[in-house]
Amino acid sequence: MIGLILRTLVTALGLWIATSLIPGVQIDTTSTMIWAAIWLGLINALVRPILVVLTLPITLVSLGGFLLVVNAAMFGLVATLLDEFHVSGFFPALAGAIVVSITAWLGAGFIGPKGRYELLVVHRDR
Repeated sequence: MIGLILRTLVTALGLWIATSLIPGVQIDTTSTMIWAAIWLGLINALVRPILVVLTLPITLVSLGGFLLVVNAAMFGLVATLLDEFHVSGFFPALAGAIVVSITAWLGAGFIGPKGRYELLVVHRDR
């Protein structure tokens, strides 16, 4: 449970970074940012796999590049579900999805499957 909460907070951090860096992405309130992170997690878990399977031929032809379009569509879908989350077009949605994905990827490196912080320490003997 704590892992889910931490991953949601990391996604919210990614959304905050996206709103700070990308001019076409705007989230009005902090609560909307948390709800957007929750919705983004749900949509990525439920809708995205279906779209990935449906667009598999295009994804294979584009060598995986079309997955960026799918991620931008999921980002835009969340923006349409929340009134205080605004995305001004495809390219801001694409950039926002990339920023959130990178933030989530970096955060996942520090959060283990049980929600604990993980740190690998290597001791070298001389």
